[in-house]
Amino acid sequence: MRGSLWQLGQSITRRLAQTDKKAVTRRYFASEADLKKTVLYDFHVAHGGKMVPFAGWSMPIQYKDSIMESTINCRENGSLFDVSHMCGLSLKGKDSVPFLEKLVIADVAGLAPGTGTLTVFTNEKGGAIDDSVITKVKDDHLYIVVNAGCRDKDLAHIEEHMKAFKAKGGDVSWHIHDERSLLALQGPLAAPVLQHLTKDDLSKLYFGEFRILDINGSICFLTRTGYTGEDGFEISVPSENAVDLAKAILEKSEGKVRLTGLGARDSLRLEAGLCLYGNDMEQHTTPVEAGLTWAIGKRRRADGGFLGAEVILKQLAEGPPVRRVGFISSGPPPRSHSEIQDEKGNNIGEITSGGFSPCLKKNIAMGYVKSGQHKVGTKHKILVRGKAYEGVITKMPFVPTKYYKPS
Repeated sequence: MRGSLWQLGQSITRRLAQTDKKAVTRRYFASEADLKKTVLYDFHVAHGGKMVPFAGWSMPIQYKDSIMESTINCRENGSLFDVSHMCGLSLKGKDSVPFLEKLVIADVAGLAPGTGTLTVFTNEKGGAIDDSVITKVKDDHLYIVVNAGCRDKDLAHIEEHMKAFKAKGGDVSWHIHDERSLLALQGPLAAPVLQHLTKDDLSKLYFGEFRILDINGSICFLTRTGYTGEDGFEISVPSENAVDLAKAILEKSEGKVRLTGLGARDSLRLEAGLCLYGNDMEQHTTPVEAGLTWAIGKRRRADGGFLGAEVILKQLAEGPPVRRVGFISSGPPPRSHSEIQDEKGNNIGEITSGGFSPCLKKNIAMGYVKSGQHKVGTKHKILVRGKAYEGVITKMPFVPTKYYKPS
């Protein structure tokens, strides 16, 4: 599903207020019978979740709170998201690191055990097949989470290259963690609430680090990361224990951590300046153009060795033709595909994500402009429904991040 989740949430909210929910689903979306459901589906419905199709799954877009209220509560207290539609997998074997390095831009070999990083799977032209968080559990065990909407193409891509790699004698195998569910606990109360449910000292776990530990009586994969710009965790839990864990988190927070849907998740990630694959990054977009140069390991910049390395390394040396930038704008909030013009009215790019920031109380957006037109403070015009409004290129993140790092 393309387009801003925030925009989708607002549209659905208006329509649900005007007409029967089932009629809206029939008219605008695929049949509910065709959709996959996470193990928390009934839990969402019981808590007032408004379920919509997303990437082939029935997922909550919001609950009783508005998307604006949910966004603010995440930053002030905390949010619990069901992200079980995303795909977790493990690569194992003594050659799992060199195998993965053929497919991603990260310096996987340079990761210490128990640490991870954001990376990008690239194609032969240097374009992004998907962005992903990868973790080196051990030297012969890598844990990867890929986007729900990219699952099929990602797994096919990995499998194709794995077969060729193994045919040459490489030692690597994989396991797709369909037996586990994934929860994201985000916000300032994330750590103190989760600490009630584990004996391990979470103050020693920093942003980007990974542990396998007991949480609420079940063995979980815990990564200190997230998609909101806040401190928080992604928790891979055996599916049979997922509902109990969600209940325990909400109970221990005494109502301050709230179930939160995809609508607020989108506004939170936009405020944090994070890409949404399918909007802000696609198969024709390189990591350099997307502003993810920092994710290309220093050794990888020197040695290459990943798909599309020639294109990407050339852009690193000469500069990319376009660049992802952030905007603050006037008028109605810009949306995906809104045209960006320079002061003379020349087309120089387009918006990829945009909306009204619940926390800043102003319009924010990101998009791509031609190199040379990307400097912070540069004024451009953004067309919304055929009318031009002022936009100013602004540093991202729009809302300061609060990742938990060593002081």
